[in-house]
Amino acid sequence: MDKQASNEYQAKTGSGYAAVAIGVVLLLGAALLVLRAPGPLTLGIAALAVPAALWFLTGLYTLNPNQAALLKLFGSYRGTDRNEGLRWSNPFYSRTKVSTRAHNFNSEKLKVNDLRGNPIEIAAAIVWRVQDTARASFDVEDFESYVLTQAEAAVRHLASSYAYDNLDDKDEALPKEITLRSGGEQVGAALLHELQARFSLAGIVVVDAKLTHLAYAPEIAGAMLRRQQAQAIIAARSLIVQGAVGMVELALSGLQERGLVQLDDERKAAMVTNLLVVLCSDHDAQPVVNTGTLYN
Repeated sequence: MDKQASNEYQAKTGSGYAAVAIGVVLLLGAALLVLRAPGPLTLGIAALAVPAALWFLTGLYTLNPNQAALLKLFGSYRGTDRNEGLRWSNPFYSRTKVSTRAHNFNSEKLKVNDLRGNPIEIAAAIVWRVQDTARASFDVEDFESYVLTQAEAAVRHLASSYAYDNLDDKDEALPKEITLRSGGEQVGAALLHELQARFSLAGIVVVDAKLTHLAYAPEIAGAMLRRQQAQAIIAARSLIVQGAVGMVELALSGLQERGLVQLDDERKAAMVTNLLVVLCSDHDAQPVVNTGTLYN
């Protein structure tokens, strides 16, 4: 049977300034009694006042902003004090101070395989803080080491759950696949959810999580770059051809509407060929004067 998770609750503590005042008053009162009216009775009262003063003075401790004190009595949890300033608690309580400030770290660059099996490099920046001091102290051995280990595991799992990029040609009518490269908000939300699920055991809340490095591994980076360049060239050529076809169609329809020339199918084919060559070529067109006809 799994052990029940620890839960933080407020400790029974008091103001340290009141404890200082009580302790000083007891010490001064005991000293005045002994000096002004020495005797067995006053000595007995002083003997009781001094330990009582020490009881109040030895239970003092201070807490800075965004800092909590975990109180234990002989190994038994007695609550957490989150009140800043000069505080007082039972002197027999042991006090462990835990920072509740936000912590930030950048994970190392991890080499993992994405959903398609391509080796990639990935890293993330994670902001976290302790939310439940009892879980952070009692349910894990070292919560800071726990965070580092679980963060690496979460980033690796995220990388294997998505493809680096969508390299397949798909119908534009279909929804686009979420990838590590294009799905910024969705991938970030998935990473945050994954981290929170892992950190909850240690009472830690994830404030923010974002990918800071994403690239193909060096052994395939060159090949993938050439593939992306080829896809970019194909896309550009496709756009140029579509525009050229529209311009040729506009030119032919304009000539026919105005009746400037009468073109049969063979002449139309020749004109279309010449216009497409001019419009789609990477180099400037070199005009050639034709002194004959297409039929000679």
